[in-house]
Amino acid sequence: MRVPVKAGAGLLSAAARAAIPCLWRGKCFGSGKEPVENSVTPMLRHLMYKIKSTGPITVAEYMKEALTNPAKGYYVHHDMLGEKGDFITSPEISQIFGELLGIWFISEWMATGKTGTFQLVELGPGRGTLAGDILRVFSQLGSVLKNCDISIHLVEVSQKLSEIQALTLTEEKVPLERSSGSPVYLKGVTKSGIPISWYRDLQDVPKGHSFYLAHEFFDVLPVHKFQKTPQGWREVFIDIDPQVPDKLRFVLAPCATPAEAFIQHDETRDHVEVCPDAGVIIQEISHRIALTGGAALIADYGHDGTKTDTFRGFCGHKLHDVLIAPGTADLTADVDFSYLRRMAQEKVASLGPIKQQTFLKNMGIDVRLKVLLDKSDEPSLRQQLLQGYDMLMNPKKMGERFNFFALLPHQRLHGGSHQSNAHQSKPSTSPVAGFSELVWK
Repeated sequence: MRVPVKAGAGLLSAAARAAIPCLWRGKCFGSGKEPVENSVTPMLRHLMYKIKSTGPITVAEYMKEALTNPAKGYYVHHDMLGEKGDFITSPEISQIFGELLGIWFISEWMATGKTGTFQLVELGPGRGTLAGDILRVFSQLGSVLKNCDISIHLVEVSQKLSEIQALTLTEEKVPLERSSGSPVYLKGVTKSGIPISWYRDLQDVPKGHSFYLAHEFFDVLPVHKFQKTPQGWREVFIDIDPQVPDKLRFVLAPCATPAEAFIQHDETRDHVEVCPDAGVIIQEISHRIALTGGAALIADYGHDGTKTDTFRGFCGHKLHDVLIAPGTADLTADVDFSYLRRMAQEKVASLGPIKQQTFLKNMGIDVRLKVLLDKSDEPSLRQQLLQGYDMLMNPKKMGERFNFFALLPHQRLHGGSHQSNAHQSKPSTSPVAGFSELVWK
């Protein structure tokens, strides 16, 4: 679990900024306790060379390099999940989480007309645990989905994680098809016989009636950070600290930068983080849902346009200074759901964000827990189930730290025209599960 602690101190005072209006303004602040010595990692050497060559870099470029650089990136070469990694996610804590999300997707498939095809697209699938729990629900409710052509599509940039996902999800007796130069770089069949494919980019996933899942995906996309100054908005960059060898620092840009265009003209906060990559992905998903139907479910740390400085790092389940030993720690920033809603550009309807505790309660987590407890006679398993429930639902743990957000076709909420055929039931305008109490019909 990533602990959502606000990153360090505020930026420069107005007086200090005014004194040096036309220079790169240095300011060192971090998101965790600094070690005595800075570890000079291969990524740090790469970034310092880059900065010496071209000048200070944006926080977005820093995040992109540190996390996804093909040669040295954190996500490309690390298995960062689980007790031995740097953080634990909800699917790793309890099977109930994934099961309820599986029910949500089936509920929405039923509500939108029981189409003959069902593409489940997961962005950033981790170890494949969540997809595995969802697939188990699909198998258990096979009678509901029996006439539906289901396929799984995973968007994953990490070769290491894709291999772990394949081990988790695919049938060993059916060899994987590998094609490194193709948009579909890995293909296989799940243990329940469903086709599964891997992609590096959402754009490569076939268009069609799809249900999209993004769990702790948007919070690791690169963000641009901005500070309000007497001269207007100034972007936060990362530079080499001239006072300390092999150390980075934050500085403020001397003038406006292109990414400033993403800040709302009526913005009232004095520090904002914007994520253009998230906007591009939301626009693509919204366009697809508006065109071919389906839905998207997003679960992540976040806020509705209220927080300011949330950029932080995690290493070994502890907060880690974002500028120390890049390439060895996870970097994350809270998702601004108001920005995602804005980027959907009214092509689709949106629901949320609502707290994880509320969403899971509406999905029937208490009933599911009771069923599992009643079936279990082993004390250790019962304790594990109860501890997992507490971690997911406790407001001081994950219950109020995670949010759920959905994108749906407008007609799903408001009725109206909807194309159908002989093999497709009439769509429903019933309440959306999770955002209201789940009702099976």
